[in-house]
Amino acid sequence: MTDNSLQRILIIEDDLKIAALLQDYFVASGYQVEQQHDGRSGLASVQKSLPDLVLLDLMLPLMDGISVCKEIRKFTQIPVIMLTARVEEVDRLLGLEVGADDYVCKPFSPREVVARAKIHLRRHSGKTTQASGFFIETAEQRILFEGNALPLTPVEYRLLAELISHPNRVFSRQHLLDIAHEDQRDINDRTIDSHIKNIRKKIQSKLPEPECLHSVYGVGYRFELPPSSST
Repeated sequence: MTDNSLQRILIIEDDLKIAALLQDYFVASGYQVEQQHDGRSGLASVQKSLPDLVLLDLMLPLMDGISVCKEIRKFTQIPVIMLTARVEEVDRLLGLEVGADDYVCKPFSPREVVARAKIHLRRHSGKTTQASGFFIETAEQRILFEGNALPLTPVEYRLLAELISHPNRVFSRQHLLDIAHEDQRDINDRTIDSHIKNIRKKIQSKLPEPECLHSVYGVGYRFELPPSSST
């Protein structure tokens, strides 16, 4: 059985019963799940910490699903599946034109939604992930900024890819040690600090301002999207 425990699904749906039903099915399939019940909160959640896939209702309070999807596509290419009770063809096409990967019409089978999500997660795996001008090419094990590859070591690649994939999330040094552990057995906090220092220099050679990698005193590090890319 495939272990999906590290994959996180974000459900943005204002119908609490539907959201709860979908969560039950995804949790039973081994995924982590978060719910948000209006468009603004949903978008804020994606900006704070990228999920692996978003289930996005078309009709939402505060900010509709089309607008949320447009904003999401400004900084990431994670899979987005639209949920809609409006079956007019224009709505289906419009949803896909703004960057949605798929749509499911209500009422739907939760099993079908999970199956669709698995397909898109598999397709997305190994493809380029974009965040604020940074491109993570998983298959090639490299990171580009505005088309230019950063000269990263394998350990630096793994550390930066983890940080970029979850903008604004604070990672402990222990977590980053675990990421680096594959290639280096004799490592400690100072080794991580040294790697981060080197990564900073390599980013600053391409992007002098603003600072993207931030130290969090007594905890670890976080990657922060430049303001122009997160608004």
